[in-house]
Amino acid sequence: MDKIKYFSENINVQSKTIILRLDLNVPLNEKKIQDKTRILLSLPFLKNLIVRKAKIIIISHLGRPKGIKNNELSLTPIYKFLKEQLETNVYFFMGDINEETKSKFSYLKEGEIILLENIRFFKEESQNDENFSKKLASLGDIYINDAFSCSHRKQASIHKITEYIKEAYAGPLLEKEVNAINSIVKNKKSPVTCIIGGSKISTKINVITNLIKNVNNIVIVGAMANNFLTFKGFKVGKSIVEKNSEKIIDSIFFEAKKYNCNISIPGDCSVSKDFEGSAKIKKYDSIEENEIILDIGPKTIKNIENIIDQSNTVLWNGPAGYFENKDFSIGTLSIAKKISENTSKKSLISILGGGDTISAINKGKDKFTFTHLSTAGGAFLEYLEGKDLPGLNVLK
Repeated sequence: MDKIKYFSENINVQSKTIILRLDLNVPLNEKKIQDKTRILLSLPFLKNLIVRKAKIIIISHLGRPKGIKNNELSLTPIYKFLKEQLETNVYFFMGDINEETKSKFSYLKEGEIILLENIRFFKEESQNDENFSKKLASLGDIYINDAFSCSHRKQASIHKITEYIKEAYAGPLLEKEVNAINSIVKNKKSPVTCIIGGSKISTKINVITNLIKNVNNIVIVGAMANNFLTFKGFKVGKSIVEKNSEKIIDSIFFEAKKYNCNISIPGDCSVSKDFEGSAKIKKYDSIEENEIILDIGPKTIKNIENIIDQSNTVLWNGPAGYFENKDFSIGTLSIAKKISENTSKKSLISILGGGDTISAINKGKDKFTFTHLSTAGGAFLEYLEGKDLPGLNVLK
């Protein structure tokens, strides 16, 4: 397979205009940034380009405006934050992308930045439109995709743009993401454990099936575990259960046996009668009809910690419980603490993926250490499935 072309320090960028695709899609509440992780991860490369005297045009999206200009999904808060963080002129362009746009950017000097307004305000972005891609490409000399999390989509600023620009590369964040996932699937350091959470098993069936062939342990947590418990004959009260998941789970156990992969499901849990209630620890043979499973229990936490202790590589995607209520964040934070300790002390390779997992960890007061923190959701999972992502394919 052809290798991805990565941007390197040897490439001369002085006075050249770099079109930099970033993922600055951060959660906002009343136009205030709730989690700055994605922006902060982008800053080192931006600062590097500034020092090397490149002219930088940043493209990003926010939410799903579906081609309609929506003030609630404006990148204005991100623009203001970038201005605070970067010691250079940062401009914000809210106009149309057309034949005149390039001439409007003639004021841009070496080491300065223009941030374009939410690229998804243009319907042509999601349509991967050819003319729109040409217009975007005409703005710069070099294109760099540093948005792994968007690379599973065939969209103009990720995919088609590369056809109309001489030089196109993957950026350092994207390279780090690919190397991290390859360390699980291709260059693994066994034993490998994957902790998979979330609510829907149907969205992760292909990931789990692919992982079974490559890892030693799969630990199922979160609402997804309810399906496995139901399959085993336990009653789960009012807990979230996905309909018609029996065949999927049956095939998972069949494949796991075939490839000698251990599937671990929770042995006890933390329940309540509603999401805002207080926690009660229970075994699975004593859950009442009006109770909801909202976290893993202490026995399960201990079991997961033992599995982590015996692992050299851990992938974690999806929180262990309803972390929005701190009474049900204990499982998630316990897993984070154990992975972090082993990463620091025992050279554990630890990869965390998914926005919910990162949000859950950020809610805790402790500072954790991980080998790699992935902000990608869908792209992360699709790459784990073994899919060839369109945004990466065009950079080979």
